[in-house]
Amino acid sequence: MYESMMVPLLVLVCWTLVMWVWMYATRIPAMQKAKINPARMKEKSEMDVLPRSVRQIADNYNHLHEQPVIFYALVTYSHLVGVGDAINIGFAWTYVILRIVHSLVQSTTNFIPLRFGLFTLATLCLFVIAIRNVIALLA
Repeated sequence: MYESMMVPLLVLVCWTLVMWVWMYATRIPAMQKAKINPARMKEKSEMDVLPRSVRQIADNYNHLHEQPVIFYALVTYSHLVGVGDAINIGFAWTYVILRIVHSLVQSTTNFIPLRFGLFTLATLCLFVIAIRNVIALLA
């Protein structure tokens, strides 16, 4: 089962859903405490009054809908064309682990240098998977 590119994809999808639960588990009580009425909101900036710790979790949830889209496309492509070998699977798992750690850092301490390092390493995993797919295509 773990010899498929699709398993890391599933794990990242599940992690994104975990972050969704965490986001609303913190956001809804914070909105109630701040007396924010969602039915009257007109702009996202109205949420800026929420504690930074609550906003960091929401920011991370949003980030999980940005760069990981490239990951989902690469993994699906790799799987469909048969380039889901052990090396690409390893880089896919590494990407997922780095993104989970990135989420935990952003949602807790939000130490930017560490977050940037994790993001950069994860991005390098995407580069390797993409380059290996291009090489396989040209071979």
